[in-house]
Amino acid sequence: MSLFLSSYENRLDSKGRISVPAQFRTALNNEKFAGVVLYRSFTNKCIEGLSMSRMESLAAATDKMGVFDNALDDLSAMLFADARPLQFDVTGRIVIPADLLAHAEIDDTALFVGRGNSFQIWNPVAFRAAQNKSLENLRASRPNLVV
Repeated sequence: MSLFLSSYENRLDSKGRISVPAQFRTALNNEKFAGVVLYRSFTNKCIEGLSMSRMESLAAATDKMGVFDNALDDLSAMLFADARPLQFDVTGRIVIPADLLAHAEIDDTALFVGRGNSFQIWNPVAFRAAQNKSLENLRASRPNLVV
């Protein structure tokens, strides 16, 4: 399983390419697909990123939903119809499609944010605001993980 940790800020070059952080690429070394899958987040103004095997796990999970379930239609439209499998070039870069960049309001700099078995790509200023809000929420709720 791929594990994405930490945050890394990178710039898009003049051709729209951006380097996926080396630590994220290393986490994907054992994957059959040499790249990432990206789609628009439906919970935040960011881009969701994951490995192809994680996307396959999500597909398997949706198989457990009812065939005529409205939620399945919505999930399929966001997860699968919107998903972009992007292969790394020889230097570990990808070209993020313009509509995904527009959704996340990313112009020239993007922040890759590890989220365990997935990651997100944010406008750095927007992420800092969201992270501060998350910190406030966690201080108020004080969640307890059982391991």
